[in-house]
Amino acid sequence: MFQEWLRAPSDGSEEALPVSGGRLGKKPNPQVEKHNLGHPAIRYDIDARIQRALKRSKEYLEALPAGAAPRNSVDDHVEWLKSRPGYKPEMEIEYRAARSSEQVRIAEDLHELYSTAGVLVVDAQGHGIISAKIASTVHDTFHALMLSELDHRGRTTAELFERINLRLALSVTARNALGRSEKESAQEIATMLYGEVHPYGYFRFVNFGHPPPLVFSAEYRKFMDIDKSRMVQFLPLGVQLAEDDPDRNRYLSLELRQRRAKSSDVAELTLMSPGDIFFLYTDGVYDGSDKEERQQLENVMREHNLLPAKDICNALLEYVLKRDDRLRQIGEEDRIDDKTVFIIKRN
Repeated sequence: MFQEWLRAPSDGSEEALPVSGGRLGKKPNPQVEKHNLGHPAIRYDIDARIQRALKRSKEYLEALPAGAAPRNSVDDHVEWLKSRPGYKPEMEIEYRAARSSEQVRIAEDLHELYSTAGVLVVDAQGHGIISAKIASTVHDTFHALMLSELDHRGRTTAELFERINLRLALSVTARNALGRSEKESAQEIATMLYGEVHPYGYFRFVNFGHPPPLVFSAEYRKFMDIDKSRMVQFLPLGVQLAEDDPDRNRYLSLELRQRRAKSSDVAELTLMSPGDIFFLYTDGVYDGSDKEERQQLENVMREHNLLPAKDICNALLEYVLKRDDRLRQIGEEDRIDDKTVFIIKRN
């Protein structure tokens, strides 16, 4: 299990929308992994990508000098167009203009990341080395695909998550990479929730089998009931492939989805008022169904919701640790699981 915070710097926005996360294993060991989305020394250099996209938008309009070797993918495609029957000079002009405008859009989309915080939470079933490898696979795959998304689209799209889902599907290649043996019949499960927090408390997220976020209203001092039709949820990673996936016959799927994920499958929630809170968690904290446990967590939230996000996070983790102590006392240690809590609060 891991959680990660991806953020681009934005003047004042961090104070406007504090984000705090904490993780506990079966033994108390709080950890928070944070990464700056826009800082060149850490993950991704957004400034450099914007400049590159704008540079490409100009280069793609320039015709290739006669006899020169192609300089980029646009030149290469134009040369191919010229070799086709029915080629007309205006085809090159139109194609270069389209590819140039594509780069302008990428630069604009990249600029929006300065006011966006990304949150990734993954929970792999079990506590052994295979579970650790699964979480590591999701982490590495996510960042590799994110590089491609930023370069070619300037933002995250549903396609990124379909590719992660495919990577975790049961195949000979994936099984070998994750250390599975031929004799193992069970498939380890991993859930994933990735969301992006935008200004004014706007939260868009995609969910593969993970417990859905809870929204605490500062005005009503309780968790709000959310229309389930707004909370699109896929099965855990690798369990269900899309019927129109070209590689579907190379993998095992519990059942087939009618189509691949698209932008309309991204759930959307908004923190309407100052003090409202998004509460993200793993099933070691709350499985999303126990009404009594939800009430207990609501009580903790009600007592601490005026505090900073970090203090709310710590209060929730302290509560679940005390709950674990009670489970040990009655001999139900098997119900204790790793825990991640993530708090996003609108000020």
